[in-house]
Amino acid sequence: QVQLVESGGGLVQPGGSLRLTCAVSGSVFGISSMGWYRQGSGKQRELVATINSSGSTNYAGSVKGRFTISRDNAKNTVYLQMNSLKPEDTDVYYCKANVIVVGDYWGQGTQVTVSS
Repeated sequence: QVQLVESGGGLVQPGGSLRLTCAVSGSVFGISSMGWYRQGSGKQRELVATINSSGSTNYAGSVKGRFTISRDNAKNTVYLQMNSLKPEDTDVYYCKANVIVVGDYWGQGTQVTVSS
């Protein structure tokens, strides 16, 4: 029933921009926190950015000032605007949503490649 569908990934040159979109499908009571994570080099996915229902945001130090997370509560959709992209940003990006009462759901991942 509840699914997260990601889009917007692709190939971009260093210094370029991309916008990732994650839409939650299915009827849900509500969504508290939403966020973006990337695989990184370890076993654990690393936090990129999160946003709660009031609009408060949190960013990893490596992306702060370059990335902006936002959400459209009416559409149950979260966005990640990525500017000034670096080759080090290359990774698979995963969307996560905390559905109220139910729990966490993850998207399928979308590839972001920053290369000249």
